Amino acid sequence: MRRVIVIAVLIIISFVLQTTLFNYHDVVGVAPDLLLVITMSFGIMRGRREGLLTGFFCGLLYDVFYGTLLGPFMFLYMVIGYVNGFFHRNYMMEDVMLPVIISMVDEMLIQFMIYIFAFLLRNRLSVGYYLIHIILPRTVYTVLITVIVYRVYVRINKYLKKKVSEAKK
Repeated sequence: MRRVIVIAVLIIISFVLQTTLFNYHDVVGVAPDLLLVITMSFGIMRGRREGLLTGFFCGLLYDVFYGTLLGPFMFLYMVIGYVNGFFHRNYMMEDVMLPVIISMVDEMLIQFMIYIFAFLLRNRLSVGYYLIHIILPRTVYTVLITVIVYRVYVRINKYLKKKVSEAKK
């Protein structure tokens, strides 16, 4: 129960930071995707189910506040959390390189899907402009934030695992 509350609070804090602080202090007109970072982090650290559930709530928050439909981002974040959960078995928690690579791939995938559904289907074919001015800067910014934020999530996850093991004794 403690883990659920802590993850819910982390999701809310990430959403608030993403929509307020990072939106107003953006770099090159883009902000990092903290909801993606938390979905990726808990998918890798806790497995497929935890990644799926974290992705569900992160995507739901994004859809409710910014989407025109309820579900597209929820589905996308759920898939990303679930797929990232496959790396749970062959992963060491202190390793930062795997989460950096995964967050880069995840961010590029999300931005490419946004391009397809928001621009390409509306006959806006400037993929080069979108790639250079939105996808690449946002990916770099999210990867840089992942390096910092991921270590915080690792410490929180270790603390939660320790509390669960102490409660079982």
